[in-house]
Amino acid sequence: MSFKLSDRSISRLAGVHPDMARVVKTAIDHTTVDFGVGIGLRTLEEQKALVEKGASQTLKSKHLRQDDGFGHAVDLFAYVNGSVDWSLALYDNIADAMKKAASLHGTPIRWGAAWSVPNIMEWEGTMEEAMNSYIDLRRSQSRRPFIDGPHFELML
Repeated sequence: MSFKLSDRSISRLAGVHPDMARVVKTAIDHTTVDFGVGIGLRTLEEQKALVEKGASQTLKSKHLRQDDGFGHAVDLFAYVNGSVDWSLALYDNIADAMKKAASLHGTPIRWGAAWSVPNIMEWEGTMEEAMNSYIDLRRSQSRRPFIDGPHFELML
């Protein structure tokens, strides 16, 4: 099945580092799950509001403009029958496509459901396995895993 990023998704890549934008634009050609860009670059005010409501854990988000002038993160939303679907299994499939695209471009990316893997293109296995490894690690530390399936960030 072939998918295409919408004009709205493309516009949401404005201000995102060109390497990350390139990976997202390539991943849509390799995905088994339709997705769009939910958010790219955020303002500090938007980030503060997300932290206040518990939707984010940091004011040092890679969605904020970084020292190079670009945002280094995107949130990708899975679409099923034209509606956003939050089923985690969809996001590990999107992560597999992001891994493929990152590998094609040699771009280091971290996925928000596998925080312990600093560069998904170096992970030997599926992104579901990477996520499960992260969950196991956190549980072994008696810590709760923070799963942010839609989130991908550039690791420069």
